[in-house]
Amino acid sequence: MKFLVIKKSLIVFVLCFSLLLGVYAIPTVSTNSVASVFFGNATGRRIPIYGVETDKKQIAISFDAAWGADKTADIMKVLKEYDVGATFFLVGFWVKEYPEMVKQIDQNGFEIGTHSNTHPDMAKLNEADIRSELQTSVKLITDITNKDVKLFRAPFGSYNNTLIDTAESLGLTTIQWTLDGLDWKGISAKDIISRVVSKVTSGNIVLFHNNSDHIVEALPIILERLKMQGYTITCIGDLIMKDNYTIDHAGVQKKI
Repeated sequence: MKFLVIKKSLIVFVLCFSLLLGVYAIPTVSTNSVASVFFGNATGRRIPIYGVETDKKQIAISFDAAWGADKTADIMKVLKEYDVGATFFLVGFWVKEYPEMVKQIDQNGFEIGTHSNTHPDMAKLNEADIRSELQTSVKLITDITNKDVKLFRAPFGSYNNTLIDTAESLGLTTIQWTLDGLDWKGISAKDIISRVVSKVTSGNIVLFHNNSDHIVEALPIILERLKMQGYTITCIGDLIMKDNYTIDHAGVQKKI
């Protein structure tokens, strides 16, 4: 009987000791890390602006310009006809080749951002090379327009923290897009129209290209239908928030 009591006591002691060890072995989870996981930012990865949360029925449209300029004047003519804003993201070598077109874009009142200098995958560059790409392209634009460049779109939409941080240090806000018109794929005007008109929502940033096959054919119909739906169409600078905002895990800018 005495042996049984001792054995029971020993078992109780071992169990209690094991439980105690288990409690101390549980890893501590801070509220910050829980919040990071919840907001999709567990790795601390920075995200560009993809769109804006807004109660206004407002969107922004943009055109990336890297190769060719044959359709750019016609695009601007359509934009002016429908009295809408737009942002043109220009690559440095495009600016060098078409300085008069850059002047026209600026003189027509459209916003100009940089799309890099040589159109590389900038997420693969080191900080010094990123800085050079941005500074060179910005200078090419400002030498023509004599206006500050405030927006940057990364080639291929490829980015990382170093890229966003470096752009920010140069006074540039990194912009992606909510809705890709897929005009660069050579799809028909009808398909471009259908894609944009059926998918667009308030606060979207829409991506087009200045020299895609059917953009001039598709653009007036898109603008007409969006205006009929009550949308105001602006440049990106008139859509995004300049301060007191956060960017969620999907890249949506929200007022604090």
